Amino acid sequence: MKTYNAPVDVENKWVVIDATDVVVGRLASYVAKRLRGKHRPDFTPHIDTGDHVVVINAEKAKFTGNKLTDKVYYRHTGYPGGIYGTSFKDMQARHPGRALERAVKDAWPACP
Repeated sequence: MKTYNAPVDVENKWVVIDATDVVVGRLASYVAKRLRGKHRPDFTPHIDTGDHVVVINAEKAKFTGNKLTDKVYYRHTGYPGGIYGTSFKDMQARHPGRALERAVKDAWPACP
């Protein structure tokens, strides 16, 4: 049995995705898979075989159910008692598209 290694000079494509009315979790899973390169037949974990992904209209992505008001994003300052929580609605008002960035970052290791 031989181990296949992708060539180092892999050609990366540019993918433009319109996130209008797309569910955030499904989009994050798709973007993470494209960034990692797991959609390619020559995927190799230690070589960058992923594509370059540009997401437009990320502020128009949607959540299903009550996640719009109930989902809370936490961050910690590093000091004792320094945990802060913000809802999706507040995060979208201040930083449109950051919820999608967090979702892609969370989906990165487990992309199928």
